[in-house]
Amino acid sequence: MPITEFKVTRAGDVALVTIDNGEDWTKPTFFGQAALESLQHALDELEHDEYRAAVITGKPFFFAAGADITEFPNITRERAVEGARAGHELFGRLRALPFPTVAAINGACLGGGVELALHCTARTIASSVRHFAFPEVFLGLFPAWGGTQLLPRLVGPEAAIKVIVSNPLRQNRMLRADGVAELGIADRLFEAVEFVDESLAFARELVDRPLERPEPDWSDAERLFRRARTDVDDAVHGAAPAPYAALDLIEGAQHWSVEEGYAREEETIGELLPGPQAQASIYAFQLVEQRAKKHPHKPDAEPRTVEKVGIVGAGLMARQIAALFAKRLQVPIVIRDVKQEIVDEAIAEIEGNVSGGTTYAGFEDCDLVLEAVFEEPGIKKEVFAELEEVVGDDCILATNTSALSITDMAADLRLPDRVAGMHFFNPVAVMPLLEVVRADESSDEALATVWDVGEKLRKRPILVEDAPGFVVNRVLTRMTRVIMDAVEHGTPVEEVDEAVMSLGMPMAPSVLLQMVGPRLANHVLERMHDAFPDRFPLSPALAALADGGEPVVVEEAPRTREQIVDEVLEAVADEIHRLLEEGVVQEAADVDTGLLLGAGWPFFLGGITRHLDQTGLSERLFGNTFAEMRAGAPA
Repeated sequence: MPITEFKVTRAGDVALVTIDNGEDWTKPTFFGQAALESLQHALDELEHDEYRAAVITGKPFFFAAGADITEFPNITRERAVEGARAGHELFGRLRALPFPTVAAINGACLGGGVELALHCTARTIASSVRHFAFPEVFLGLFPAWGGTQLLPRLVGPEAAIKVIVSNPLRQNRMLRADGVAELGIADRLFEAVEFVDESLAFARELVDRPLERPEPDWSDAERLFRRARTDVDDAVHGAAPAPYAALDLIEGAQHWSVEEGYAREEETIGELLPGPQAQASIYAFQLVEQRAKKHPHKPDAEPRTVEKVGIVGAGLMARQIAALFAKRLQVPIVIRDVKQEIVDEAIAEIEGNVSGGTTYAGFEDCDLVLEAVFEEPGIKKEVFAELEEVVGDDCILATNTSALSITDMAADLRLPDRVAGMHFFNPVAVMPLLEVVRADESSDEALATVWDVGEKLRKRPILVEDAPGFVVNRVLTRMTRVIMDAVEHGTPVEEVDEAVMSLGMPMAPSVLLQMVGPRLANHVLERMHDAFPDRFPLSPALAALADGGEPVVVEEAPRTREQIVDEVLEAVADEIHRLLEEGVVQEAADVDTGLLLGAGWPFFLGGITRHLDQTGLSERLFGNTFAEMRAGAPA
């Protein structure tokens, strides 16, 4: 990993400190041990040279990303406390400088980068900044370099709760520059073009004219923290300690001195960081960020150039996919559906170069065509047969099927090797996962092309074999069947929801079912039943919901919460083990990635297979752990 340095230059009577690691904006500036030593040397210079002010900024498009979490796995309590204390002492030197300091936030500013900025006298932010956040709670941690103490003192408890706790629990929501300024975290919002010059001028102003800020309002603190704890209960159901710890620390800022608050941060991070949930979160983060960027199992072939895309279907899912292609690929999109009014509605909704109709006119020169029609094998085979008569031989044909056999779809084609699966998850714009599915005849070139397109769409692809339900839907359907079995045996839906939510899931099963749609869920179950009738029996309750009715109770034998949790985890563990045995995926880490990015499995539980290992369930069921099947993933 590149080493981050703090480089001091002189801009007249103002010190300009630049945080840089010698790489472009795609390589974040992390604060590892070497970076903190560099900051120490920079502070030595600032303390011993004659400056009237200092401005700290980042390399182009990036301010700072905070602590280097690769140093966190297997950390001891002593090292965690030491690390927090070292940050407090070092940033404290910045805060104690005898002249104004300005953090000129010119790009992404995360975690420890925000804390560095909070230790400055004032902050400016460039209007182009799109990523400003404390992501720590999302990772099972909290800001432990002063963030929980300084932010509420600056902007009050309500804004501090939003930035430190609420936003991370909302899928790590980021603030943009205007939001940072509106909350009062940034004192000035400048255009990017003259940003550094404006920030230097602002620093000089502060020498003679210190900022006056309103005192933070704590008058409604009791109600705010009561509501915040209720919101956290709703989000994690007591399964994650980090958000509760963060709230306690923010609340304490009203009463403690800064020094006492820092000591509380050190004590609390010493308990939390070495714990199983923080370590699981770090594993999950490394899995989806660092491992995914290494492109494990990416097909070894040159992808074809895609300059025009066809979409067959104009329903809800097809429209979302078409909109994503239009926005991210910036290429012409042509849509075909059997009803012109549906095509017209889709075109009206989508921004970009989009056309379409009820024929395949315009598909002749497409480089990639994706079908997203109704989940009926005969219809999909017919679409592919029609396309083969229209498109060129070098056009890739892809399907967004969620459960059907792609091999069967391509079986009657003249060129079945150009067919691959491209399974998106709903909502398409939000869910990062893309299952790239290899059918029996899929060429590496076809797979490499859909993988490459997926990455350009800012998705995280995983390669899976053509098997019923692929990975995510197969595991979720097994889980759904256990849940519906509890309902069919007289367990109230609310109690089933509570049992599953106790795992820390972000959404109740009944709510998720309504989002997915009972008809689609039942359709997938029917397909899974066709393939594996013993493990996926048909569900009278789900079938009734699919028909618009109420769940059917077939026998009064309600399950307890503990029974439901045990049965869900055992079923999930069994199905994942089978996926690996069958070679549907190459590593357990691929299953972890799939459920984290495609099913909302909580980051603070780590990957599903890691959780099953930590609970001892995998060893009890199979005699070994999934970790032994996770070669190449983070330890």
